[in-house]
Amino acid sequence: MLKRLTVPLIAALAVIFIANMSATVYAQEKVHKIVMHVDDNDPKRMNMVLNNASNVDKYFKAKGEEVQIEIVAYGPGLTMLMAEKSPVKKRVLSFGQNFDNISFSACGNTHRKMSKKAGKQIALLSNAKMVTSGVVQLVMRQEQGWSYVRP
Repeated sequence: MLKRLTVPLIAALAVIFIANMSATVYAQEKVHKIVMHVDDNDPKRMNMVLNNASNVDKYFKAKGEEVQIEIVAYGPGLTMLMAEKSPVKKRVLSFGQNFDNISFSACGNTHRKMSKKAGKQIALLSNAKMVTSGVVQLVMRQEQGWSYVRP
């Protein structure tokens, strides 16, 4: 009787052990991916998204976990990334120097419309990358499994 129970018991323990090890390895390899957006020209909202990004980065790094954060600006929120008008220019540039895991994306549609209205190409901050559409970028990131946060 004991022999008949030993093999299934060992097999069950092996399955539990392997499942536990797989979960542990997955947790260690997981990269948290978060996308946030700014869609209004409000310095308080811009600072809030920067504070959120900084706090999320600090939290996961303290746990020894990786995190990638993308901040997408579109509509009036594109002002956040405009070289001449950004009310948070120093902070955005500082993020570019101090965080290699936090990026800024500028909506190409908004940029094109604002440049046309201004009669000249509007310069963006050096650490902002242009994407075709801010809203589409948010959709694509969510479809890729990124967590969406609206500050």
